[in-house]
Amino acid sequence: MTPLSSVVPLESNARIAKALAERGYNAEREAVTLLAGATDPTAAIAATVDRAPDEALRITADHVREAIDHTDKSAAPPDETGQSPVETKGSSATEPGATETVADPVTTDGASAMDVDTGAASDPATADTPTVDPTTTDSPTADSATAADTSRDLDLRDLEVGNDMTGRSTGTGEYSDFVTTFRDRYERLSKVLRGRVNHRPAEAIANMPGGSDAAMIGLVNDVRSTKSGHWLVELEDTTGTFPALVMKDKGLADVVDEILLDECVAVEGTLADDAGILFADSLHFPDVPRTHNPGGADRHVQAALISDVHVGSDEFMADAWHSFADWLHTPEADPVEYILLAGDMVEGVGVYPDQDEELDIVDIYEQYEAFAEHLKEVPADTEIVMIPGNHDAVRLAEPQPGFNDEIRAIMDVHDARIVSNPATVSVEGVEVLMYHGVSLDEVIAELPEEKASYDEPHKAMYQLLKKRHVAPQFGGHTRVAPEERDYLVIEDVPDVFHTGHVHKLGWGKYHNVLAVNSGCWQAQTDFQKSVNIDPDAGYAPILDLDTLDMTVRKFS
Repeated sequence: MTPLSSVVPLESNARIAKALAERGYNAEREAVTLLAGATDPTAAIAATVDRAPDEALRITADHVREAIDHTDKSAAPPDETGQSPVETKGSSATEPGATETVADPVTTDGASAMDVDTGAASDPATADTPTVDPTTTDSPTADSATAADTSRDLDLRDLEVGNDMTGRSTGTGEYSDFVTTFRDRYERLSKVLRGRVNHRPAEAIANMPGGSDAAMIGLVNDVRSTKSGHWLVELEDTTGTFPALVMKDKGLADVVDEILLDECVAVEGTLADDAGILFADSLHFPDVPRTHNPGGADRHVQAALISDVHVGSDEFMADAWHSFADWLHTPEADPVEYILLAGDMVEGVGVYPDQDEELDIVDIYEQYEAFAEHLKEVPADTEIVMIPGNHDAVRLAEPQPGFNDEIRAIMDVHDARIVSNPATVSVEGVEVLMYHGVSLDEVIAELPEEKASYDEPHKAMYQLLKKRHVAPQFGGHTRVAPEERDYLVIEDVPDVFHTGHVHKLGWGKYHNVLAVNSGCWQAQTDFQKSVNIDPDAGYAPILDLDTLDMTVRKFS
């Protein structure tokens, strides 16, 4: 541990929070503000830590007041009655001349590399893009910080987690388990599509007379081009398979380009004379209704959407993280009461070839310990929800359960909610779907560049919303674990879809759903150079939960 005497000068609330974190303590915002306003912040910290209860993990404002009051009583000369005057110096944070100026930690650059699709207005699948308000962080004082701290009412908070499969895994890897997973996928997504087409099972369509109108909902078993330039799409439901032919002159090429294997689609058309094939007139994805009406908080409160911290990597951007944590202690960030972290808290071990040459911390448990120390810099009363990613110490197959008890114990100081990947989080009336995003690699590889690319990751996210499944294709890059329930289905339409993984920042709205890929906190690694990935690092999208407007802040 760093001795307190070396943690000088204490020129901001954030520095005080760091000093306490180095001693193993988190702290309330008001406690940090009171320490910043003390005549001698270093001595005040020492007294507070010394007098804090042995079992305490969080320094409260009462701890600070008691310590400063005790110090003042001991140091003050006796008055004419022989008694030391009683005065709580914690109030000095609001006295003239007692303020500490916080250095401006960040300015928000224009989103030039992360622009929202400028063609959104002409794209019928894309609604208005979120408002981005580039701002400069003002230099707050301890006086204003105190006012901000007292405005946070924890009783107003409302956070619930759904779709968490941690501790509920049922799969054994048997073939029958996979059948169960895909049956559940089909049943739940076909319900979405049945309101749009007059569905008949494959077995029934096979017995219909030639020339009949027919419609079928099924999982895509195969897609291939014919010699004539048409497309043959084979669908499978619980009764069998049936082929559909999409003619090149039907104007459906744009839709066929988006089809992935194993996703659920509906095809409408006319049976051939011999009833052996369905000539497609239209194709439908489960999709998000254009009429989706997102929710919102009934007060002004914000959530920071971040992902891919990668503590343990040589390229982890510690300074950017410290700047982010510094800003969270300013009055401007007082509305930020939630942090939603979409996976890859640490760099992990053995994730890609020669990764050990790029590690600053080679032990996975020490990586989580280091991450926990960085997490302590975040204000103690911030609600944090975390899901794992492919670099974290959980199974790679999705859905990924939350961390085991040993790793949870390492990160228990902040009492973060650690849930599975994916998970749904209801935050004060806003439904957020959190998914780390491994399948985005597959979507980007399979679909045309104008529909899915690393430079515009939100467009790949639109495709997952359209398919109502976060990892529709089986057997490729994305590993899928068989469960009785397909936890990867997007059954309920979210208001916000938050991913990470690709280390690129991008956002936009699809049918009134805000899709955000939040970038990373890791500079470009040698491995990323080899695969031509130029990361967007050190950004924090800040979401207004009352309006769903978003500001992107840059801390690097």
